[in-house]
Amino acid sequence: MAEDSLDKLIYSFVIDDVLGGFFIHVPPGYVACVYDLGHGVLKKVLTPGLHLKIPFWQKAKLFNTQTLEYSVSRQFNPQQSRAMGDIPIAAITQDGKKVGVEGTVLMRLDVHQIPAIWQTIGEDFVEKIIRPTVRSRIRMVFSRFDYADIVGAKRADVEQKLKEELERIFYSRGIYVENVLLSEISMIFQ
Repeated sequence: MAEDSLDKLIYSFVIDDVLGGFFIHVPPGYVACVYDLGHGVLKKVLTPGLHLKIPFWQKAKLFNTQTLEYSVSRQFNPQQSRAMGDIPIAAITQDGKKVGVEGTVLMRLDVHQIPAIWQTIGEDFVEKIIRPTVRSRIRMVFSRFDYADIVGAKRADVEQKLKEELERIFYSRGIYVENVLLSEISMIFQ
């Protein structure tokens, strides 16, 4: 009986790790980057489909190339530091009003720069690049507008300025900003 269990364990190891280790399945909307022990992160990305790799020598990592939603809202759980989002961001307007900003930033990873992102920034690019940049740029842009303009006639201008500021920083890092959408700007009373 114990011999049977050991045989099944060895068989499952061979099937999953050895035979399965030869293949990389890339689903639609994703690409895979390969880390090779001899050459580091390979520059070629693997598009959707089934690809071969060298087991134990190469490791594949999937990256989402679809539009990513970075949501800034009260529903965000800050305990999940790798999640795409943030809690409402406190900012001070040009006329000295303290506000809480909620909204969404729509972005996408540049397929051709994903190996460089993985090599230079790592898998935790949300924590290292996106979250601090979004916080900083929201605060900076809001400081250029009066509260009445932000919630009124110039809201579209604020969204456009935010998009331009985020693009300026993210584009060189392989992240496209598709849109910035403000959902709620609320006064914070001290």
